[in-house]
Amino acid sequence: MSTKPWLFLIDLQPAFSSAESPWFTPGTDALYARLRPLVAAFGERVLFSRFVPPEGPPEGSWAPYYADWPFALSAPAGLWALDEDWAGGRSIAAHTFGKWTPEAKGILGAAEEIVIGGVATECCVMNTVLAALDDARQVCLLSDGCAGSTAEAHDGAIALMGLRAPQIRFSTIDEALARA
Repeated sequence: MSTKPWLFLIDLQPAFSSAESPWFTPGTDALYARLRPLVAAFGERVLFSRFVPPEGPPEGSWAPYYADWPFALSAPAGLWALDEDWAGGRSIAAHTFGKWTPEAKGILGAAEEIVIGGVATECCVMNTVLAALDDARQVCLLSDGCAGSTAEAHDGAIALMGLRAPQIRFSTIDEALARA
């Protein structure tokens, strides 16, 4: 395995950073400012994920979800692109909350540790982290490298994921910069 960690940033997209989006996640501007130096330090060892709606009609538990969020099925494609700060970065797309997909595993497969951050802490970040842990991956979650739909949701998700120690460890962005 590679001794260098990889950075996996979840769903840094206009769907979550734009105040006009029904899925707006407060604090993304400050989050992006904190993440920029980390992305630069990790260089080629960065993977971004993008949430995208399904191509066909939603099935199973996704049907009532999209009944509550119908805008997502007809939103402009630009909503699902990476935000301008990250455009051109290596990315994967998935229509699931968790982004620990076969494609992500193929890219991140040799990394000894996966450093994870992004939005929203209580949704796509948490689902990705838990799936990676189930896949026996060592995960480092950036406690200040995530944003939740609310401060309470973020704090609750961090506390819940903290119950998965020692598989998961927490780090600040500054600590991750020192290891990049």
